[in-house]
Order: sequence, then structure tokens, then C-alpha cells
Amino acid sequence: MTGGPAASGEARGPEPAGSAVRLPARHPALSAVVTRVAIGSALLLATALIVWLGRDGYHDTARPGQPLRLVDALYYATVSLSATGYGDIVPVTTTARYVNTFLLTPIRVAFLIVLVSTTIEVFAERTRAGWRTFWWRSKLTGHTVLVGYGTKGRSALAALRRAGLAPASVVIVDTSPDVIAEANQAGQAGVAGDATRGSVLETAGIRQAACLVVAVGRDDSAVLITLTGRQLNPALTIVAEVKEAENEPLLRQSGADQVVVSASAAGRMLAMSAIEPAAGAVLTRLAGRNLGLIEWPAGPAEIGRPALDSRAGTIAVVRGGSVMAVDDPRAGQIEPGDRLVRVSAGGVS
Repeated sequence: MTGGPAASGEARGPEPAGSAVRLPARHPALSAVVTRVAIGSALLLATALIVWLGRDGYHDTARPGQPLRLVDALYYATVSLSATGYGDIVPVTTTARYVNTFLLTPIRVAFLIVLVSTTIEVFAERTRAGWRTFWWRSKLTGHTVLVGYGTKGRSALAALRRAGLAPASVVIVDTSPDVIAEANQAGQAGVAGDATRGSVLETAGIRQAACLVVAVGRDDSAVLITLTGRQLNPALTIVAEVKEAENEPLLRQSGADQVVVSASAAGRMLAMSAIEPAAGAVLTRLAGRNLGLIEWPAGPAEIGRPALDSRAGTIAVVRGGSVMAVDDPRAGQIEPGDRLVRVSAGGVS
């Protein structure tokens, strides 16, 4: 098993110092602030233009007897809308005073409303995020924690969604905050941090989770994450991926219920595709979206019948933790409590 620092994703950058929950955005606060800044700037420029067009109606103590310049109008608009009012530039004609009273005053009020609401939005967003995280944690139970949001992690998430899991039932963990941001855009809650640390997995609700899927880019990381997950939740179902077959026993000893050896699986598919192209094509489709495997409990009509006589597409019988092909003599007749695995069109369901 290769050494080196643990990682929770595939070829990620430096890990963050801690972990933080990041939920899919419901209210685009930054967008709202940017919009308000644009509105405030537009009001400021409009006010400056109005003052400059009526520049002959204003008196500037710094330049007595001369009309306002554009910079003077912009300055007056700034101090006027911000309610600063130094008094060095004042309207002196009746028209200018009417304009200030009936036109610039409403603009000033609107500007202050935009300014205050923007400030409230910035401070309220943090409080709102805190409450969202609190409610998210309170409802988090029986979910799946997916560690690693690289190529394999994204494929695993797609399969979980096709299997009917709601986005709220999956929590992504990855070392990269940028990757977690991508997961948020896909509607997934995420935790940025190193999943080999118990505090990071606890942030993802590992103690209340039903399943842990480890899809990281390093075998040593997969072992450490599996050990940590099993320690925190002994009842957890753990499915992990490793690159090298020699690390499979170690991963099982660490607590993994199922181990997928990616290098060996890819090699077998390559060989089969070369020797038996049609069979290789079926496996490729099986691993993709066109075909999938489903598992369901044996029904009353199937119990007592030979496994070979099961409904079309049945390829295996799961009994007491053992998986047997339907033509395996040990399968015999279907018994109460057996689960049957069959091929299904349309992917995992």
C-alpha cells in the first residue's frame, strides 16, 4: 500500500485546516448584494446628472459665482445621498430647491433603503446559514456519506440518484472546498475536510448514517477512512474502492463490507472485450446507464421453487451474507429471507 498523506478526493490540492458544512444555496445573497450595489450606483449617477444639468442653480463656497462642474455635481450627489451634507454646495434658486425637494429627496430615501438593506442582508446571511445548518443536522439520519467527489464519486452519486435516493439523503465529503462548491451547485450538501479525521466524518453525520461510500484516489486513504467510519458507527454499511487487489484484504479487515478493486475490474473488462466483444459490451452497458442490477426479497410465489426457475433475468441468490449464482448447487430452492439479484434495463433501480 502506498504511503503519503491521506486524501479524501482524487488528486486534490492542499487540505483545509478543519471541516465546514456547505449546503446548496437557496438564497443567492451575493447576487442580491451585487444587485443592490448596482442600484445604489445608478441612483448616485442619476443624482449627479440631475444636479449637473441644473448646475446654475447651485452655489459652491469654494468657487463662488461659477457653475458646478461635473466633479462638483458628483461630490454633491455623494454627500447628499449619504445624508452627510457639509453645506459647501447648496441649491439657491427656486427651481433647484424644488428639484431637491420633490426629485432628489425620494432618490435619497431609496438610496438609504438600498444601503441599509444591503448591510442587513450581509449580516443576516450568516445567521440564516447557521439556522439552515442546525435544521439540516437535526433531520440528518439514515443517509449515505460519499467520500471523494472525483470521477468515481460523481459516478457513484449518479447511480445513487438513479436508485431513487434524494439529494438530501447523500452528503459529500471532500478535501477541496471548490469541489464541495461544485457539489452544492448539483444540489448536494457537502463537508470540506479530510475524512480520515473523525471530526470531519462526524460533521457529515456518520453516527446517524446508514452507508459510507469511499471513492478516493489512494488506497491508504481508503483504509484510514474505513477504519474511522467503522469506529464511529459499528452498524454502518461501508463500501470502498481500492486500486490494487493486494489491498483488498486489508480494507476488509478495516471494516469494509464490500470492496471494489478498480484496477482488476478494469483489466477483466478489457480482456473480456478483446476476447468476447459481445460479452464485454454487455458488461460495459451493465456498468453504465443502460443496464443495471437490482436486489429484491424473494416473494411468496418464489419461495420453495428452484433458483434456476426464478423470474427472467435473475442471476444470483443472496443467503446469509453469501452470494450464489442461480446454477450453484448450494442455491437449491429459494428459502424465506433470500434476496434475488437480477439484471434490469434502465440502470440501477
